[in-house]
Amino acid sequence: MRRPPLTVALHAYRTGLRIGEPAVAGLLAWRAYRGKEDPRRVAERRGIPGRARPVGPLVWMHGASVGEVLSLVALVEGMIARGYSVLVTTGTRSAADLIGARLPPGAVHQYVPLDAPRWIERFLEHWQPDIALVAESEIWPNTILTLDRLDIPLILVNARMSDRSFRGWERARGTAAALLSRFAVCLAQTEEDGARFAKLGAPRVSVTGNLKYDAPVPPADPQQLNYLGGMMADRPVWVAASTHPGEDAAVAHAHASLKARFPNLLTVIAPRHPRRGGEAMACAEAVGLRCARRSAGARPLPNVDVYVADTIGELGLFYRLSPLVFLGGSLVPRGGQNPIEPVRLDSAILHGPHTGNFTQVYAALDRAGGASVVANGGELTDLVGQLLADRRQLARMARIGQEALAPFEGAVGRTLAVLDPFVAQMKLLGLNAATRGRA
Repeated sequence: MRRPPLTVALHAYRTGLRIGEPAVAGLLAWRAYRGKEDPRRVAERRGIPGRARPVGPLVWMHGASVGEVLSLVALVEGMIARGYSVLVTTGTRSAADLIGARLPPGAVHQYVPLDAPRWIERFLEHWQPDIALVAESEIWPNTILTLDRLDIPLILVNARMSDRSFRGWERARGTAAALLSRFAVCLAQTEEDGARFAKLGAPRVSVTGNLKYDAPVPPADPQQLNYLGGMMADRPVWVAASTHPGEDAAVAHAHASLKARFPNLLTVIAPRHPRRGGEAMACAEAVGLRCARRSAGARPLPNVDVYVADTIGELGLFYRLSPLVFLGGSLVPRGGQNPIEPVRLDSAILHGPHTGNFTQVYAALDRAGGASVVANGGELTDLVGQLLADRRQLARMARIGQEALAPFEGAVGRTLAVLDPFVAQMKLLGLNAATRGRA
């Protein structure tokens, strides 16, 4: 099948990144200096491998950040069960820190190289994957074109495209078609996502559902769960999870307003980016609340009003400790955060009006009654107070939420069913690095 030709924009992009590679290297160095890159592993971002390639067939799976890569864990396990080793790449430090503890034997982690042609070529020359899977909406031109040139099948899994992104790509339809046509298969989360990808030129589009519905719940350290559970046992507790700037103050004001009614109330604030722990703490202290930061080793003692959980990989712990979770990124226009994990860990859900990242699941939860929307900080205060005073309603919301998610499950099985023919064909034809001439 003949692919659409590369557009002028794509040629300019490729040339620009070849010529501008030193500038991109300087950007990486600056990011490492600012703590946004892991200085010990920054070479991986230039395609320099940090470890040896596993022997035998290899699947490369990429998830840009925390949510995307966690959605891939079940696929990683499925591919290992089918006889493949798996290379998992991420682009953020938080995702790397989190996924390192979640990967099963047979999988290794590396940082994904930036989309400079020479760095991508160096990365692929070393790892020589038999197949590449990217999650959600990762469309990096040089990576796509290099995989296509090397005849490595590229599959977009858990694919999603917002209406805003679709309108942007529509203005560059030639470029979109030139890139999307080079995917072997596009597995979309919803019918709407699938229609958008197909209209832009993606071939063989199927709707397999959202992998995040099948992702394992986040773990929790049993000792910490018992320790903190005992410490919080006699207190009303709620969690404000994955908060963004502008939301911490609303959460702090809610606690301050409810303190007279619930004198021993404990609010846990888990900022979306742990480095914002100090900012979240300042918001609480500004309204006279006593705070403690987990990253500093502090505990939620009885005299603590707000416990700032500014650590990585512990949301599973705090979801298990609280019957009520407000999910951030939703009172401010950031698209909302994933509600699936707290629902599956028996929490009732509150959220703001901005939930475009998870429209389908929030709509199902709201419609069933497993979640409730609050328009502003005042409504957040009122609903937190109402629910903390009614434990039966909290338990009912949690049960209804789990029931509302059930029809969406099964995406992992449907995705693996599509991938199985690729696996079978590669084993049949022996398409490994040596037979492809990429040794």
